[in-house]
This record gives sequence, C-alpha cells and structure tokens, in this order.
Amino acid sequence: MAALNLTHSDPSTFILMGIPGMEDAHVWISIPFSTSYIISLLGNFMVLFVVGKEQTLHKPMYLLLSMLALTDIAKCTLILPKALCIFWFNLKVITVGGCFSQIFLLHTVAFMQSAILMTMAFDRYVAICNPLRYATILTNARVAKLGLASLIRSAVFMLPLPLLLSRLPFCASHIIPHTHCEHLLVAKMSCGDITVNNTYGLLMAIVLMGSDLMLIALSYGLIIRTVLRISSKRAPQKALNTCTAHICVMLMFYSPIFFTSLTHQFGQGIAPHIHIILVDFYVLIPSMLNPIIYGVKTKELRYKVGKYTCRS
Repeated sequence: MAALNLTHSDPSTFILMGIPGMEDAHVWISIPFSTSYIISLLGNFMVLFVVGKEQTLHKPMYLLLSMLALTDIAKCTLILPKALCIFWFNLKVITVGGCFSQIFLLHTVAFMQSAILMTMAFDRYVAICNPLRYATILTNARVAKLGLASLIRSAVFMLPLPLLLSRLPFCASHIIPHTHCEHLLVAKMSCGDITVNNTYGLLMAIVLMGSDLMLIALSYGLIIRTVLRISSKRAPQKALNTCTAHICVMLMFYSPIFFTSLTHQFGQGIAPHIHIILVDFYVLIPSMLNPIIYGVKTKELRYKVGKYTCRS
C-alpha cells in the first residue's frame, strides 16, 4: 500500500515489483541470478582481455566476437544490478526518465547484437566461399565501421520508443510487475491510446530483425551450396564446424525472442512470475554461455585463454 501511495504522490517515479507473488523467495531467486551475472562478466571480460592482449587475435572474427561480448555485458548490466537491488534491499523505485532510458538502451543493445550476428554470418560466408579474398573484403577497419553502423542504426530506430512513451498519460498505477522496464508493459500501464507504440515496436522488430535473419539465411544458404560442391569428404565437415559456434549463439539469441513475443500475444494462461523469470534468464543465459561456446569451439581462442588462466 505504501508503494501505491508513492506512485500517486510522486508521478515522476515507477515502482518495480520484482517478481510479484514470489516476494518471499526473492533472496533465493537472487542466487542463480547473481551467479549467472558474475560468470557472464568474467567470461566476457576474459574474451575482451585476451583478444585485446594477443596480436594474433586482432582479426575480423575476433573483433566481432569482442563486440558480441560488449553487448552481452551491457545487456546484463542494464538489468541485473537493479534486479538484485530489488531482491536484496527492496529498492524498487525507478524514475520515469531512468525507466525510459533503460527501455531505449536495452532495445538498442538487443538490435545491435542482432546486427553483429548478421555480420558474423557474412564473415563465415566470406571465409568459406571466398577464402582467397577474405583479407581484402573483411579488414579490421571495415568490421569496426560495420559495428559502428550497427550501433547507429539501432540507436536511431529505437529513439522513438522513449519519445512515444513520454507522450502517454500515466494517470493510473505506476507499479510495474517486473524486474525491469519493458516497453509494452509500461505502455499498457497508460490510460492513453497505445496503438502507435504497439505498431512501431512490432514494425521495428519485423524490419530490423527480419532483415538480419534474411541476410543470415542467405549467407548460410550460400555456404551450404558451396560446401555441397566440394568434392573432398572431410572439407565440408571442417567448413561447417567453423559455423557451429555461431549457429549455437544465434539459436540462443533468436529463439527466446520469438518465445517471449508469442507469450506476450497468446500466453495469457502463463503465470506472470514464470514469464518474468524466463525473460530475465533470456538475457542472462546467452550472455553467460556465449564466451564459453566460442571458447570451446574456437581452437585459437581456447589456446590463448588457457595460456592466461594456467599462468595465473
């Protein structure tokens, strides 16, 4: 009731409830959350450290992997510290500006990660289908420009999200039943018309991620066509093995997005706390596993990481 009074007396704040219905278990729930967050930070910072330290890893593929690590760190850090403050210290207040900023940054990072995965698919296409021209097509400078373009594209297209939310009147409850601010969830709290918000959010998902997925599918279609034309028996398997890590990371990134979208549209029967936990783990699990997958499947990176960990 105190929280409700706070939202009425202070319209410049929202109240994040964490996981409604499981408040008594918040401390226990925080254990896997904090553990996953620490593992994610350690793994991704290790990738950044090793790639930055080793001159032999200053290649387009590892530059892309560093970009992926940065987006994983950003995605976790935008959600987990605040969620842990809710679980441990009951610090549920977030300003309206902070909430809208979180929405903008989360969506920007997510769409940038999608663009990076698309660029990684193109990297694999060039490496397998045009290996002799790889060094001239994909230089470090060109990959850096592609990464910057991905960031700018995501930021420009996601900027309208907080702007559209800021025009809505929040005349009812300011209580958000979640661990972080979600665009559609915050929009539904408004007593105004949210048709534009819903349409724009859906349109951007279809246009941006849809185009990324189409280009990824095209790249792998061309890779498969090239591999099938190779007469050697071992060469196709060796070529496809270089794509395994990327395929695993893509599945972990895109599959939960589709599942979350379906639960938003058709999952009225799913308990809210289940949905919240799944959304949070969608952010945590890929960020935690991505450096492990690339560390295991990429021989050169595995060797360099092993060199530093054994030395320490």
